[in-house]
Amino acid sequence: MGRDSFLGTVIVALVLCVVCSVLVSGAAVFLHGYQETNKRLYEKKNILKAAGLIRDKELEDEGAAEADTAVIAPSAKQIEEIYSERIKRVLVNLDDGSIVPEDKVDYDNYDPKEAADNPDDSEPIPEDEGPTPGLDRRPKMQFVYEVMAKGDSNKIEKYVLPVYGKGLWSTLYGFLAVDADGETIRGITFYEHGETPGLGGEVENAKWQAKWDGKLAYDEDGEVIINVVKGTAAPDDKAYTVDGLSGATITTKGVSDFVQYWLGPDGFMPFLEKQSKS
Repeated sequence: MGRDSFLGTVIVALVLCVVCSVLVSGAAVFLHGYQETNKRLYEKKNILKAAGLIRDKELEDEGAAEADTAVIAPSAKQIEEIYSERIKRVLVNLDDGSIVPEDKVDYDNYDPKEAADNPDDSEPIPEDEGPTPGLDRRPKMQFVYEVMAKGDSNKIEKYVLPVYGKGLWSTLYGFLAVDADGETIRGITFYEHGETPGLGGEVENAKWQAKWDGKLAYDEDGEVIINVVKGTAAPDDKAYTVDGLSGATITTKGVSDFVQYWLGPDGFMPFLEKQSKS
């Protein structure tokens, strides 16, 4: 068989395809562990950012509220150390706000995203009962991250709540930090989304995220009051209103709606109320 024959060409092409497939598959398997580790690290980083325990370098000179304690641009090792020292993860029953003990549910193997897709482990989300995350179902249980006081593992300073919902092109996943009394927001971050860079993708902009610090989550009657508006917040509303993202009206409304939902009675409101009374 000649090297330049039709059959020879086909054989060479098939061999190359098989070799390339093996290499790509092998790389995917080999890198999977590293990818999962980096994914978990990135989530921890965003939890700490929302809690004000670490900050991006671009905010170094912004005079953030926790500038005296927040670590600027921490290394992976520092992120793990701070998380281990200051964060405690608990699983919350969203229906009544109770904490589910670890001996009842395996925390390490519980995935809220998978639970939301399982009718036995989730609840439907009505579309006609106020702000919604734009999703069909929510898990019955969701993780909450308690932020412990430095040097005092018995004192809770804040709670970091997972928040997520539809924007323009994607489901946005993030974390919202509130004070232990549940009244004041202390930070927000987003770690996964597919919004347009420079527009809706500005949810990752650290300077926009910093505008959430100090906003009121609830009014005097206990109703959700935080809101993200199109354009700039009116002076009289600044205590509970965040400026919208320029050119990203749908993303802005989506963020406003799903943050209100997760702070509401079908989200973390029962948990926050129960904790503030304990």
